[in-house]
Amino acid sequence: MLVPSIIYVIAVGGLLYLAVVVLIVLLGQREFYRLLEDKGAHPIVSYGLAAGAALPVVAYLGNEYHVTLILMATLLAVMVRGVGRAQITEALVSISGTFFGVVYVGWLLSHAVVLRNFYSAAQTKYGASAVTELGIHPESGIFYMMLCLTAVVLSDTGAYFAGHAWGKRKLAPRISPGKTVEGAIGGILLGTVGGLLMKAAFDFQWPELSYAIGWGATAVLAFVIACTGIVGDLTESLLKRDAQIKDTGNLLPGMGGVLDRIDAPLLGIPVMYYMLLFYVFLRTS
Repeated sequence: MLVPSIIYVIAVGGLLYLAVVVLIVLLGQREFYRLLEDKGAHPIVSYGLAAGAALPVVAYLGNEYHVTLILMATLLAVMVRGVGRAQITEALVSISGTFFGVVYVGWLLSHAVVLRNFYSAAQTKYGASAVTELGIHPESGIFYMMLCLTAVVLSDTGAYFAGHAWGKRKLAPRISPGKTVEGAIGGILLGTVGGLLMKAAFDFQWPELSYAIGWGATAVLAFVIACTGIVGDLTESLLKRDAQIKDTGNLLPGMGGVLDRIDAPLLGIPVMYYMLLFYVFLRTS
């Protein structure tokens, strides 16, 4: 049920999509702050959650300048709140941890909004004529989100099975002892192939959505996103290892917490978005 629901929300877009992104941000941030609390820190949770929820909304209604304003206002508010606390010995961890939670979950995942609305983002940056020239469809963000998620999910799947079948050399033994170099290679290969298969599926069924990105560019995008997904997974494993916990939560039975599921897309989605912007820049310059 989870995968069809995600596909449906991506296809529908609009306010439903925004609401789901905000919900995921809030759940993911709360899990992150629990990691800090498990370490004995006391993040300013209410401030962090408010800022995290605001970032996808601002990405939907505003632009990158407004996102920067939200981040600056959040940092200032957290610093002022930290100054007002009676306990000053934990000020460094409290302020930095709260703000990092906003950036790590809220800011990174807010890119899911601009990636889904990539037509508008590209139009704002490069003009309507450039978008029309490249053949970017108003709903092309559906393809870009599906391509990104396919690459990161299959990268994780491929790493798991390839690691169990051929894994010998440890990739990051101190962070995640179960991950191997062979598994990572298998994951990257499967993620890249998965991205190309998604391109083929859209070219067959909805060619107008995938027209602007050629096969070579798709292969590069899928390859980089698959690699990024592994980095994102290792990053979250590092945080859990430091907090000495196995999963960030139990909201998803058998799959851990929300952060356990979005660790790879957290990095993959922003990288996908900025690579697409760079691609448009190269094609129009």
